[in-house]
Amino acid sequence: MSDHPIGLSIRGGIKIYPGTTALRSVDFDVRMGAVNVLVGENGAGKSTLMKVIAGVEPLTEGRIEMEGRLVHFRSPREAERHGIGIVFQELNLFPDLSVADNIFIAHERTRARIDIDRRSQRETVRALMRKLEHDIDPDMRAGDLSIGQQQIVEIARSLARGARILILDEPTSALSAAEVEVLFRIIAELKAQGVGIVYISHRLDELIRIGDYITVLRDGVITGSRPMEGVDLAWIVRSMIGDSSRDFPRGGPFRPGRELLRAEEICLPRPGGGWAVDHVSFCVHEGEILGIYGLMGAGRSELLGCLIGQYPHAGGRILLAGETLQGDVAKRIRKGLALIPEDRKNDGLIGTLAIRENLTLSSLRDFTRIWHLDLRAEIRAALDYVKRLAIKAASIENPVFSLSGGNQQKVVIGKALMTRPRVLLMDEPSRGIDIGAKGEVFRVMRQLAGQGLGIVFVTSDLDEVLSLSDRIIVMSDGRVAARFDAADADPASLAAAAAPLSSSLKDAA
Repeated sequence: MSDHPIGLSIRGGIKIYPGTTALRSVDFDVRMGAVNVLVGENGAGKSTLMKVIAGVEPLTEGRIEMEGRLVHFRSPREAERHGIGIVFQELNLFPDLSVADNIFIAHERTRARIDIDRRSQRETVRALMRKLEHDIDPDMRAGDLSIGQQQIVEIARSLARGARILILDEPTSALSAAEVEVLFRIIAELKAQGVGIVYISHRLDELIRIGDYITVLRDGVITGSRPMEGVDLAWIVRSMIGDSSRDFPRGGPFRPGRELLRAEEICLPRPGGGWAVDHVSFCVHEGEILGIYGLMGAGRSELLGCLIGQYPHAGGRILLAGETLQGDVAKRIRKGLALIPEDRKNDGLIGTLAIRENLTLSSLRDFTRIWHLDLRAEIRAALDYVKRLAIKAASIENPVFSLSGGNQQKVVIGKALMTRPRVLLMDEPSRGIDIGAKGEVFRVMRQLAGQGLGIVFVTSDLDEVLSLSDRIIVMSDGRVAARFDAADADPASLAAAAAPLSSSLKDAA
């Protein structure tokens, strides 16, 4: 494969954010006329590396070279001028604008620098669509397109701007099988034209099928980089997770109590077709911590949303202590279900309110006395939970965002506990907090389980799911891919089950 010249290279790339180092001395090459696969667990640094290449984030240290010349990308526009295009997993189209307007936005063609030359733009879009094997009307409203069509428009936008390096982040996550085949034909054509493709995906069968070179990231460090020839599933998994013989700390032996929560055939249709949650069933017992492991897009958060009543159109049956759960979120909270959301700042806390007000927000009816709020009772309850959860705060009247991330997370947990739940749903409970705060949150989880609560927690971290869980469910493509007792689980088995593979490759693995 020596006929693939290097179009872009990063040398000694370091990216430091406050409190964390996302990239550590990374050397990465993008070869032209080839598919350069980038793979790693969630949080490995893939997105950060792509943001650096696309000009969204600058390197803290290191250099970027294009065809041997040093370059500095201070913005996405600068990277674009150097021929770099990116199609993010979360698509960035303006739904109320036409396809043509989306493709040429901020790059409009004009007549005499006065009027937009819409005829020329339409003709170019039609030519691009023929090239991309899609008959999409340039005047069609982007919001009326399927997800697959929107992705084609995103690719067309990059090509219209002269992209010589195209970054595709999880490009098939929402595509049908037919759309995936079209995308792969487009990639093959772009390769033939000398375009360098950077391809990020958790679907390992795709990587093996279309990749020419593969680079594996783990914890911000490149752990493997080689031509795709001779690469197999075992090598990829081993490079992603490291030594699978590590000794993970475990909880004590689990003795299940009575069944608290039973979920039967939970399903959630995806807007573009298919299932975000595909008929998932499980149960949780008193004192049990059930870990749900999976990669981005596996359907884990959507499953918790179905349980708490976030999606009225979800299907299936949920029983809490033998009683069928129905109704909206508020009714399910009153019945004994509570959710710790993944995004605590936007979904779990109100930054303009005090710590006390955030803690009692979901249980205000307990402090209501006919015409007024019993402030003394509210303060006593808030102080009790601050002490119980070891929340470090000078005063419960301080703004909640004055707390550290770990203490903010404890406030969210406290708010849920004040509703007196029987089952606690926790979505990425350690997200965005430091290692010390993680230990405190995990201690709280163990303590709550010891008091008889049932806990269902979602994570994309292998260490966490192995350390905390009594039983483990692995999700992939919205389905349950595997079930494990924690004592029998190991990192390699979980990682292999979580990868969205074809059935033949899963059998081979």
